[in-house]
Amino acid sequence: MTQESQTSPADSQKPTADRRKKTALITGGSRGIGLGIAQCLAREGYDLAINGVRPEESVQETLNELRAMGVKVVYCQGSIASAEDRKRFLDHAYQELGSLNVLVNNAGIAPKQRLDLLDTTPESFRDLMDTNLEGPFFLTQDVANRMAAAKEADPAFQGSIVFVTSISATVASVNRGEYCISKAGLAMTAALFAVKMAEFGVPVYEVRPGVIATDMTAKVQSKYDQLFDGGMALQPRWGTPEDVGKAVASLVRGDFPYSTGQVIHVDGGMLIDRL
Repeated sequence: MTQESQTSPADSQKPTADRRKKTALITGGSRGIGLGIAQCLAREGYDLAINGVRPEESVQETLNELRAMGVKVVYCQGSIASAEDRKRFLDHAYQELGSLNVLVNNAGIAPKQRLDLLDTTPESFRDLMDTNLEGPFFLTQDVANRMAAAKEADPAFQGSIVFVTSISATVASVNRGEYCISKAGLAMTAALFAVKMAEFGVPVYEVRPGVIATDMTAKVQSKYDQLFDGGMALQPRWGTPEDVGKAVASLVRGDFPYSTGQVIHVDGGMLIDRL
């Protein structure tokens, strides 16, 4: 039996030893799409800072599963909607990892109630904007300044920023208008940072998922099951967090070196115009 044939599946999940170590902060990275991204980046050999709002002890099993892939994983507890929390968990990430090569803006919330556009409340609107738009904007501003300084100090520094938005950035849902507005604003935020960070050689991308199987969409599973059966997407299945994770990994790996500012749809062909 050759040595190659003795490699176990577990070994294939570990990063290669000769790969230059890189680091990534993933907001909302302990479950759903964020966890799918974290798993894919761990396979690429990234040390990870995982941000989430839950206490660390409640996500310990998930953190250990990521660590089993052979990478360093630190937990950065806090709400992206809070300026104080953002500063604290970002400082913690830098202290533990030394620097950040990748920021993935993934954290987001849905409305507590899907209310008609004519019934949307100011409270719900503010909650969505604070978490889905204002928080990612100012977190990215902080990280972008640090990346710019790192690039100026060391021209070999490699950084990238990814915004995970939603097809709701362009697809109108009148029973959750505040969510659509927050994602549309986040899409423009990605474009703005792509323009600004180009002068520092830091590419910025937007990944726009379609209907992905997560805790957020579980509440409306039957609705989307019917839509998939009716041909809503060209690929007739739910998307998975891993589908999104693979797209993010490809972007930050540098597979698209001349494509800063581009939008990558992970939606099974849902938004292709058809007759």
